[in-house]
Formats: sequence, C-alpha cells, structure tokens
Amino acid sequence: SADGGRNLSLDSIPMGLPMSDPTAWTTAMNNLGMAPMGMTGQPLLPDFDPALGMMTGIPPINPMMPGLGIVPPPIPPDMPAVKEIIHCKSCTLFPPNPHLPPPATRERPPGCKTVFVGGLPENGTEQIIMEVFEQCGEVIAIRKSKKNFCHIRFAEEFMVDKALYLSGYRIRLGSSTDKKDTGRLHVDFAQARDDLYEWECKQRMLAREERHRRRLEEERFRPPSPPPVVHYSDHECSVVAEKLKDDTKFLEAIQTLLTWIERGEVNRRTANNFYSMIQSANSHIRRLVNEKAAHEKEMEEAKEKFKLALSGILVQFEQIVAVYHSASKQKAWDHFTKAQRKNISVWCKQAEEIRNIHNDELMGIRREEEMEMSDEEIEDPSEMKETEESALVSQVEALKEENDSLRWQLDAYRNEVELLKQEQGKASRDEDTTKEQQMKLLQQALQGMQKHLLKVQDEYKKREVELEKVREDKLKIETLLENLKEQESSTSRVCACSQEKECPVEKTLSNSPVKSEREVLLVGIISTFLHVHPFGASIEYICSYLQRLDSKICTAEVEVLMTRLQNTFRQELSGVGASLEKRWKFCGFDGLKMT
Repeated sequence: SADGGRNLSLDSIPMGLPMSDPTAWTTAMNNLGMAPMGMTGQPLLPDFDPALGMMTGIPPINPMMPGLGIVPPPIPPDMPAVKEIIHCKSCTLFPPNPHLPPPATRERPPGCKTVFVGGLPENGTEQIIMEVFEQCGEVIAIRKSKKNFCHIRFAEEFMVDKALYLSGYRIRLGSSTDKKDTGRLHVDFAQARDDLYEWECKQRMLAREERHRRRLEEERFRPPSPPPVVHYSDHECSVVAEKLKDDTKFLEAIQTLLTWIERGEVNRRTANNFYSMIQSANSHIRRLVNEKAAHEKEMEEAKEKFKLALSGILVQFEQIVAVYHSASKQKAWDHFTKAQRKNISVWCKQAEEIRNIHNDELMGIRREEEMEMSDEEIEDPSEMKETEESALVSQVEALKEENDSLRWQLDAYRNEVELLKQEQGKASRDEDTTKEQQMKLLQQALQGMQKHLLKVQDEYKKREVELEKVREDKLKIETLLENLKEQESSTSRVCACSQEKECPVEKTLSNSPVKSEREVLLVGIISTFLHVHPFGASIEYICSYLQRLDSKICTAEVEVLMTRLQNTFRQELSGVGASLEKRWKFCGFDGLKMT
C-alpha cells in the first residue's frame, strides 16, 4: 500500500557483517592504539601489541559491542514479513520475487553511513532519488554519476539498514514502460573517509572516557600515603618522649624513633636522649603482656560458654533420642504404619549419630581440661616454691640490671658536667647564664637518680629477705612430705591384713550359682523387667534393654545366667508353626516355695 511505503519503519535487516577491506579497519584501530578485531570478535592482526597504545584493563573495542551503533536494533513486530509495492509521487517500486535469494552485499565498513545505489533509470534525477530514500532517514548528501548509480550519505548508521531493504526492487518512473524510465535497484555498503573518520573520533572519545573513569576508580581505591617522619631536633625529641609515655600515641612515636635510629641520628651528644626513649619503650612490655593475659582470659571465658552451650545441645539431643526409643517400643510401635516406622528409625539413627559426634567433642574438651588439671596436681609444692623462687631471682637480676644502667647513666651525666665545665672556661661571658642553668638542671637530674638508686637498693634488700623466707618454707614442706610417705606405708600394711580376712567370705560365695556382684545386679534388673512383662519376653528383647544400660553385655552371657537360675527364670514356647517363639518368664515366687 502507499501508506505502508511512505511510513517505512525498518529498523534492521538480519544479515552477516563481514569485513571487506581489513587494511582500512586495521589502520583505524592502530591509530586508536587498540587491537583490531573482526566482526566476529577474532583479531585481524595476531601479532598486535596492546601495550603500544591501549591502557591496561580496557578491553579492545569491537564493532559488534553494544552502544557503538553498528549492530542494528531488532526488527519491530509490526514490520511486514513480505515486501510490498511502494508508491511514491514520481515513481513506483515493485518488490523482487520472494523465492529468489536475497541480494548479495559487500562487507560492512566500520561506522558506515554511506550506501551505493546502482541500477537507476537513465532518466532518474536527484529529486526522484531523494524522494525514494528520504523515507529511510535524513539524507545529508547525494553524489550522482552519469552511469546510472549514485552514493547517498545518511545522518545515522541505522538508516543504512533501512536503505538496504530496498535492494532488489524494480523502479518505474510514472506509468512509462520505456527502458530509460525503468531499472532494478542495487543497494550496498559504501566505504567513505568521512564515515571512518567520525567512527575513529567516536572510539577515541569512548576510550578517553574509559581511561578517565579508570583513573578515578584507581585514585578512589588507592590507599593514602603515610605521613612523612619529622627530622630530629631537641624539641621533636621531647615531643616523641612524651608520646612514648602515652598508650594511645605509642605506635606513632615508636615508628618515629625507629626511623631516627635507622637514619643515624644517634651520636655522642644525643645518645642519652635516645637511651631514655628506648627505656620508655621497654616499659610498655609489661602493658602488652597484661593485654595478652586479658585476651587469654576472654578466650577461656568463650571456651566455657561454648562448652555450656554444647552440653545444653547434648541434653536436647538425649531427649529427642529418648522420644524415638519410646516410640520404638511395642506399645506405640504397633500403631504406626510401615512408612512411619521407617521414617522414625531413620530419624533415630541420624539423631544418635549427631549426638555421638557432639558427645565425643565435649568429652575431648573435658579430657583436655582433666589432663591440664592432672599436670598441675602432679607438680609438687616444692616445685611450685622453686618456680616462685626462680621468679624472685629473675626479678632481683632485673633490678640489678636496672641499677647498673642507672649507674652508667649517672657516669654519662658526670661526663657531660665535666665537659660543660671545660667549655665554660673557654666560652665567652655571655654564655655563662645558660651554662649555669644547664648545670642546675643536671644537678637536679643527678639528685633524682640518686634517690631512685636508694629506692632500688631498698627493694633489693626486701627481695633478699623474701628469698630467705621461701627457703625456710621449702625445708618445712620437705619434712611434711617425708611424714606423709611414712603414713602411706603404714596404711598399705593395714589394707593387706584386711584383704586376708575377707578371703574366706569370697570362697563361700564361689559355691553359689551367682559368681559376682555384676551377675547379682543383672539378675535383679532382669527380674524387674520380667515382672513388668507378665507374659514373658524374648532373650533379644531382654538384651536390648540391658544394652541400653551397658553396651558390653552380650546375649550369650545373659542366657547362660538365666539357665543357671532355674528356680528364678523359666523358658516357655508360645505360638504355632512359623510364629513359634521362646519366651522367658519370672518364676521366683514359685521357686521360693520349692526351695
């Protein structure tokens, strides 16, 4: 129809887009610094070096990538599947035979906006060509030749696909049938410098935007550089010394101190300052040890919480398993269907397996705790005292080392005082006041060090007194241990005598059918169980009950014990034919009359 011809809304034609002239494509991509890719994504130059112009992290731009405007949009659903006659003002377009193959096209150049149109009528003018092809989109330029062909450049790339839809149509000017007024249109891609240039500019712009975006991301995720370390001076030294005494600023100060020492700032003049800062750093060791102990305590508390939670879970598992076992008894078991019994048995096995795993884990924790407790109990009190004594000795040695270091520091201060005295005589009178102030400061520091030395000596004497007390306690504990050993030897003799007296009683028990206390307990438990079941029970049923109490009990042992006690237990046969079953009953009341 004429309306359908005038309102062509063809957005795309399904077609393959191979490359025609790989040289132009390769040149354009090399200018952009990107690896040239074919329309199928394969590289045209296998030896292309992406490091020449492509930024790392940016994939090579493929003409088939979305957003580049080369792949046409999908065909709209309202597009006619069969080509129809198109009526224009000055001409009419007749569709080709639908059974013929589609017209061949050349390889599509990148950024193609220009088409070649051949097969035009000899009497065709630019106005007629504009009338036909302006329905495909905005036409920028038409270059017509005298040999019945022309080149048309569109504003956008998708308009080229609409123009290709007209390839194969027969054109007739007006109603004339003259050869000069008829022709068969052949529309194909055309290679133009302007199209390639615009496409290259677009790719460069996209590459710049991508590089800019990558740079912003790298700058956002790049960690900040550490602050520079200040140079050493007396003022900065005093600031760092104060920071070393503060727990919150200790890490920053210790890094500054390390940098100064590595730079070689330590010399004869600054050695005492650095020694005092190192001593301040050493005082933080005790704080770090205390922090470690606090963390270990928190870990122990977490272990206790975990153990309590695990024991609570085990209790719940035990209750669930008890529910399964009670449901497996004959009173409730007979009322369930086969499928329900199967599910209950499967659930019971799973619950028992999980319970055993958790129980083993809890027992492992308890064994570790018991081993730790046993190790602590094995240690003698004398060893504990020895450890305390060694700790005191180590503290005394530390005090000695501190005393020696203080003496050395005093010697250093005295040497500095002597040097100051020598420099005082040589220097001018203007510097006398400053030197006197330094002398006063040094004298005050010497007095403070002397007081500290006296305190250290007093502590040393106290530690020696404590050492003597510990040695006396050690002697007392050794005497107590000897007395305890003598008492243990006497008690062992008394036990041997008592065992000899109990031997005849055991001989009298050996003549009875019950040979041990364990068998007596088994007889009592079996009697109670059979008393609850007056119609008797099979030996497997009895053993399953006993194995819940003790898994080491076997069926043969129980059966031998019950056959020995004929006056207490009696075996009967019940049922007929295939349902014949042996049952044990309790006959202790009748057996008591017979004996």
